[in-house]
Amino acid sequence: MAKLYFNYSSMNAGKSTVLLQAAYNYEERGMNALLLIAAFDDRGGKGRIASRIGLAADADIFTAEDNVYRHVEKVHEKTPVDAVLVDEAQFLTEEQVWQLANLADQLGIPVMCFGLRTDFQGKLFPGSAALLAIADNLKEIKTICWCGRKATMVARLDGNGRIVEEGEQVVIGGNETYVSLCRKHWSRRELA
Repeated sequence: MAKLYFNYSSMNAGKSTVLLQAAYNYEERGMNALLLIAAFDDRGGKGRIASRIGLAADADIFTAEDNVYRHVEKVHEKTPVDAVLVDEAQFLTEEQVWQLANLADQLGIPVMCFGLRTDFQGKLFPGSAALLAIADNLKEIKTICWCGRKATMVARLDGNGRIVEEGEQVVIGGNETYVSLCRKHWSRRELA
C-alpha cells in the first residue's frame, strides 16, 4: 500500500541527502523515482536538487499553480513512476499536498516529501502544515544546535550575521542566510 511520507527538520539536517539516497536506492534496483523541487529554489541550479555534501540530481520543477497529480500522471503514462520524491516540500500548497496524497491513494505511488516544518519566525509553512495534518508517516530528521542540543528551529541572518525577526516568509538561502538552533537559543536569539 502506497503512503504519503513527510520527513521534516530544521535547516542543514540532511533532508536533501536522504532524498538523494532514496532516489539512488530506487535507481539501483531498476526503478524510476520522479524527483520534484520548487521552481524558485535554484540554489543547486534550476531543476536540480543538491545537498551540502556534494550529491545532486536533476528534478522536475513545480510552481504553486501546478497540478502535481497531473504532472506525475503524465510522466507515469510514458515511463512508470515507482516513487515521487519532493524536496523543499514546505513550498507546496495545501491543494498540492492533497494531490500528492491522491497519487498514493489512487495510483498506488509512494510519495516521500522532505522539507522544513517551520519558518524563521517559528510558524508553519502551508505545505508543512498540510503534510503534518494528512501524511501517513511523519519522521523527524535531526540536527544539532551550536550547544549540542537538538535543533528544532531556524533563524534567518542578515548580511552581517545578525538574527532577523521580521520579513517575508520565504527567502532562499543556505548557510549564509540560515542557522538551526534549539528552541532555547532561538527564543533568546543567541548564536554561538
